[in-house]
Amino acid sequence: MTMLKEFKEFALKGNLLDIAVGFVMGAAFNTVVKTFTTGIVSPLIGLLFKADFKDLKWVLRDGVINEEGIAEGEIILEYGTFLTAVLDFLIVAFVMFLIVKLFNAMRRKEEEAPAPPAGPSQEELLIEIRDLLAKK
Repeated sequence: MTMLKEFKEFALKGNLLDIAVGFVMGAAFNTVVKTFTTGIVSPLIGLLFKADFKDLKWVLRDGVINEEGIAEGEIILEYGTFLTAVLDFLIVAFVMFLIVKLFNAMRRKEEEAPAPPAGPSQEELLIEIRDLLAKK
């Protein structure tokens, strides 16, 4: 089998297409979560700190202001950006948990579907055979 043919079979498998669709939807969902976090959640949490949440930082060393008004040599820890990323992750993880939980609940309902009516038991079949043999 040629390498191109093998790749074609691999690429056209249903699972790979499902993964690709999930990846694209996940990227779009991530954008929605980031917008939600930076546009709604961060300002609300920032009220506690009297500053924009994503702009929170700890200056370890002050820099020198150059002619353009930009600090050079400044060393800062941008913990607000980090906390925003952690919040984004927690929101995505929680939503994924809910989706998996919903999927598992739906799968359990399918498994709990009533079994088709069972045929006669082994004992009933043996009794029937015995009765048929007794008639002869």
